[in-house]
Amino acid sequence: MKKTIVAAAAAVLASGAWAQSAVTLYGVADAGLEFVNRQNGNGDKVYRLQSGSALTGSRWGLRGAEDLGSGLKGIFVLESGFDLDDGRAGDRLFGRQAYVGLETPQGTVTLGRQQTPMYDFALQYDPMAAVSSYSIYGMDSDFGARADNAIKYRGQSGGLTVSGLYSFGYDGQGGTNGEVPGHWKVGREYAFGLNYAVGPLAAGAVFDQKNGDTIASRNRHDQRATIAASYAFGPAKVFAGYRWQHLGFTSALGNGTAHLGWAGASYRLTPAVSFSGAVYYQDNRGTSADPWLLSAGGNYALSKRTDLYLNMAYALNKTDRSRGFMSDTSVNGNGQVSPGDNQFGASFGMRHRF
Repeated sequence: MKKTIVAAAAAVLASGAWAQSAVTLYGVADAGLEFVNRQNGNGDKVYRLQSGSALTGSRWGLRGAEDLGSGLKGIFVLESGFDLDDGRAGDRLFGRQAYVGLETPQGTVTLGRQQTPMYDFALQYDPMAAVSSYSIYGMDSDFGARADNAIKYRGQSGGLTVSGLYSFGYDGQGGTNGEVPGHWKVGREYAFGLNYAVGPLAAGAVFDQKNGDTIASRNRHDQRATIAASYAFGPAKVFAGYRWQHLGFTSALGNGTAHLGWAGASYRLTPAVSFSGAVYYQDNRGTSADPWLLSAGGNYALSKRTDLYLNMAYALNKTDRSRGFMSDTSVNGNGQVSPGDNQFGASFGMRHRF
């Protein structure tokens, strides 16, 4: 009888403890038909089915939280990208995010592979929401960056949010790219950001610095500072921002300094129909490589989880620049084009969130 009572009590306690924990499976399935001209440096056109290139990268993930009491929670996120058009997994099992952390009343601290404050900033202040293409990501891929081996803090008080990140090696797949004995600067990245939101107005700023990813380049740095603001009135919201970049070495940026500015707006016509548009301009000091990018998109919600979208972009280049409308690091895809060529792309797709 005593054993039965003890077993029943243990079961009740165990069920109570389990009730304090939760694990959620979530994800996005996104694919679209895309047209892009001026490909491969030969002026070729391409028609293709793309997975999440124009809106949201397809992914699945696990998100968990456990109530530890006294306002503390243990949390984790594991998020994996995949290509919906051919069913292939991304280059890493959990390449989008992989971290564990502690949530407290004073803020949240997380450890692992995480989005940088630059990425968080772009999601809020880019009118096109920093998607894979057709957005600010085409002008500077660091607006969509993640960092390996990172410690991140995020705290909020009223309308003020403070964030900071330190990485011991921002790209663990890059060989000698961080955590090198005797060379602590290799692959180092640190960033901090501030954001303030009150009523319809929001404004933010971020500073980010990366050191070189080899022993030889460890004292070189890539610095970025960016500010932006948004203002909402009725169904419309307007955005404006500026990013300064400086490299501690000569590059395609000429003297190592570049200025990027952008402005745009979003408008919700009905609960189901919304539009957005933006213009981006980059001034690379010391060169005439000063590209423009114009983007526009529309979205129609079939339900709370399923929507259709149409995105378009046009990249304008001067004689010595080859910027496309995707990532500034992509080559012979829908990114780089022949110097001086312009490029147009459009994608019509469907997205389902679960």
